[in-house]
Order: sequence, then structure tokens, then C-alpha cells
Amino acid sequence: MLNMLRQSGLRFLWLSLVVFALDQWTKYAVLGSMQLYQSVEVMPFFNLTYVHNYGAAFSFLHDAAGWQRWFFTGIAAVVSTLILWWLRSTPRHQVMLPVAFCFILGGALGNVYDRLVHGYVIDFLDFYVGQYHWPAFNLADAGIFIGAAMLIVDMLINNHDKDSGKDQASTQRSK
Repeated sequence: MLNMLRQSGLRFLWLSLVVFALDQWTKYAVLGSMQLYQSVEVMPFFNLTYVHNYGAAFSFLHDAAGWQRWFFTGIAAVVSTLILWWLRSTPRHQVMLPVAFCFILGGALGNVYDRLVHGYVIDFLDFYVGQYHWPAFNLADAGIFIGAAMLIVDMLINNHDKDSGKDQASTQRSK
């Protein structure tokens, strides 16, 4: 078992734990120090604003009848299971791919925990320009975003490596 951890993407699961722990720590700090809808200006473009998100990203389905709590929890459970399977299947030489998956897993579990314990996700990071506010989010969402961005970068790098390999093969054949 220990060898499987060392030889696969599972060796980066500690990152999921870090993302989850930081997410929950910040959410409980907000719960303990702010009232719902309270907003504290931190910088001219950033507030801490405590809100409940009953939906998904950008409050999608926030006003549904309550079924969305279990729907999004189910989706996160399926995705988390797939990520664990991918991590187990990822060879040792790959680094960015399993790290990206672990960021996504930590974020997904942070938001699932909120849905199961509170019935909603606690959001509080509020960035804005003038009167335009980006929808409030949390560190779990940031972890998911970072992981998704890393997946895109990994895909571009791997496609570049494949293209380079084709170019080298073509060059070798023409010589």
C-alpha cells in the first residue's frame, strides 16, 4: 500500500488536506467574527463579505427548492471518486496532473463539507471594480480554480511535447 502511494499521484493527497483545512479554517473564522451579509473593506477592490451560497458556482440554482444541496453533493462525490481513481492511476513521473487533481479534490471536499454540515456553502471573498462585483467565493473555490488552470497548462505542455516529438521524428526520417 505504501509503495502504491509513493509510485502514484496519491503521494500528493496531502495537498488536498491542506486546501481543505485552510478552507475550513477561513470559513469558521468568518462564521465566528462576521454577521451574515456583513461586509468589511480590506482594499479598494476587495471586501470580506459573508454570504450563504445554496447553489453552485456563481450561485447557479441558489433559489431552487433545496434539492440542489443533494444534487451538488452527489456530483462532488462522483468527481472526488474519479479523482482518487485518476490519482491512483497516475504514474510517478507525472507531477502537475496529480497536483492539479489534488487542488480540485481539496476544494470539492471543502464545499461538500459545507453543504452537508450547514446546508449551504460559506462564501466571503468579494472582489470588485467600481460597482461590478465578482460573485463571492471561498478558498475551496480558489483551489478548484487553481487545479483547473493547472490541468489546462498540463494539457498545453503535453500537447507541446507531443508536437515536438512529431517534429523530431519527422526530422529523423528525412535525414
